[in-house]
Amino acid sequence: MLEDKIKSKKPLIITSAQKEEYFEDGAVLIEQVISETWLKRIRQASDEIIERSKKIKRSDDQYIIEKGHSKNSPRLKRLSSPVDHHDIFWDFISSKISSQLAADVVGPDVKYHHSKLNYKWANGGMKFDWHQDIQAWPHTDYSPVTSALFLNDCTSDQGPLLTIKGSHRGPLFSMYDENKNWVLSIPEAEIDLSLTKKHTGPAGSILLLNCRTIHGSEPNNSNQSRPMLLSVYSSADSIPYTHNPIPSPYAGTTVQRKQATWASHDPRPCQLPPDWSTGYVGPWAHQANKRLNEGSK
Repeated sequence: MLEDKIKSKKPLIITSAQKEEYFEDGAVLIEQVISETWLKRIRQASDEIIERSKKIKRSDDQYIIEKGHSKNSPRLKRLSSPVDHHDIFWDFISSKISSQLAADVVGPDVKYHHSKLNYKWANGGMKFDWHQDIQAWPHTDYSPVTSALFLNDCTSDQGPLLTIKGSHRGPLFSMYDENKNWVLSIPEAEIDLSLTKKHTGPAGSILLLNCRTIHGSEPNNSNQSRPMLLSVYSSADSIPYTHNPIPSPYAGTTVQRKQATWASHDPRPCQLPPDWSTGYVGPWAHQANKRLNEGSK
């Protein structure tokens, strides 16, 4: 099995206990693993992105804004593919520290898939429904991992990421509702919430999240924002089945060791998303439509 092969390798950055936690729980937080030097550069780039967002009047395929966003009070929810907007993001995502963290849980040869810069703003930054990621961008195996970098300290009242421990070993849920609308949401009644784990920690921490793990977040009820850089990697021999929802010229780049010459295949099936080649709509729009439909019943 792929997992056994990866676990047999000595980790490059994380500890053996942290690697074991990742495979047991489907997620592991590595505290303060990223230097203040990197954080300072990434925060500066993030500030530049927010400044640019002040000119945005409505969401598009790159800038997704919250209700109430304005020039004087910007509330950028997401920047898709930040690597295409500022060099520092690709510098970090392809760096030794970042790619080796991914290698510790996906295997020695690592490939980049996509990234996003998410903001959960103070005083009401929106919740994100429980969901699994891999159905949005299926691969030939389940090696893909999201590496979530905390740009600021994250406390329990800032809407931190929540995971369901061990859910990566369970079933994949449908990300469609009963009317075949893509909602990227799992009803709470189908989840064992007693297994919920809240991931808080200091700036510079990275949460490694398996692509099958059920996760979500609550609203940010604090007076501090919660910015997070999310980068998706896979084993180099894991091949995407479908169009990348957040395409980039960097997608498919090998960032650690060598390119694959064979493809890995996991026999477990995976649900397919809508055809993203005709355009991608951010998950908040899908979830808002779901809640609107529920309210009309």
